[in-house]
Amino acid sequence: MADALELDALWAEFHRVVNMTSQELAAWLQVNEASEESVVPPEHAGAPTGEHVLAILQKRRIDLTEDDLDVMYEVVDTVTAETGPQGGSGQASEAEETRRRHRLMTLGHDPSRPQL
Repeated sequence: MADALELDALWAEFHRVVNMTSQELAAWLQVNEASEESVVPPEHAGAPTGEHVLAILQKRRIDLTEDDLDVMYEVVDTVTAETGPQGGSGQASEAEETRRRHRLMTLGHDPSRPQL
């Protein structure tokens, strides 16, 4: 388990990059799943990582598990890589940008929102 300082830093960074509320993410995961033409009960909709992010958003810091920490690191790393200086080259087509935005939204990050 991470030490207290590392956990505090991860918690803050995770909540910085996950800029969607749990309600917004839950709705997005349901819409995204429905758009793939599958019939899945709403409580099972969405990508596994997105569902895990949603579960983390609904937890207190003290209740985090090792799996939660792994997902938090993964989400922070992915969002940082996709939104950093090299993440968006500016040369992507509109369709590619839409796919990128949707992929990030599945992790709880809406790139169309201003960064804090």
